[in-house]
Amino acid sequence: MASRLLRAPLTWVAVTVLAAGTAFGLYWFQPWKLVTDTEVNEELSVVATDAPSSPANSTPGEGSTPDEDSASDTGPVVVRSGEFVTHEHDTSGTARIIRTADGKLRLELVGLATSNGPDLRVWLTDQPVRTGEAGWHVFDDGHWVELGRLKGNRGDQAYDIPAEVRLDELTSVSIWCKRFAVSFGAAPLATA
Repeated sequence: MASRLLRAPLTWVAVTVLAAGTAFGLYWFQPWKLVTDTEVNEELSVVATDAPSSPANSTPGEGSTPDEDSASDTGPVVVRSGEFVTHEHDTSGTARIIRTADGKLRLELVGLATSNGPDLRVWLTDQPVRTGEAGWHVFDDGHWVELGRLKGNRGDQAYDIPAEVRLDELTSVSIWCKRFAVSFGAAPLATA
């Protein structure tokens, strides 16, 4: 009976469909990432705890903000920062936007701890950070800028922000699972 079943064409079709479905499911969901971590420990900016004050008689340059002027010739300063809140997966750590001495912007994730997952990205967005399930799916509703793939789900990491990005239009950062259109966690970016 078993040998006759193995010779039936329908059996081989079923085995092929089952194998293809299993392979696709493993690729799509990547369940092993739920039990593995990728730790990244990049060097982050050393910033002063107090931003230096500008002389009383100076005025900010045309088209610049006080944050831009305070970074010139003084080293890196924190322009915005916020603490991560949990969405789809437990997430903690700090997000901060640094303006370097040469005026460039970069996003630094300090002490990030979240779950690993398929196709995780780092997004700057214009959406407010909401707690609970209300915040899981909102970040692709408005304007967002992808800074790249998440380098690791644990540790410190930095992402350059392109010069053309208008920071005044972006108010939060999300660890976004592009495959399932869900936020693992997000942080509001308040002016420092």
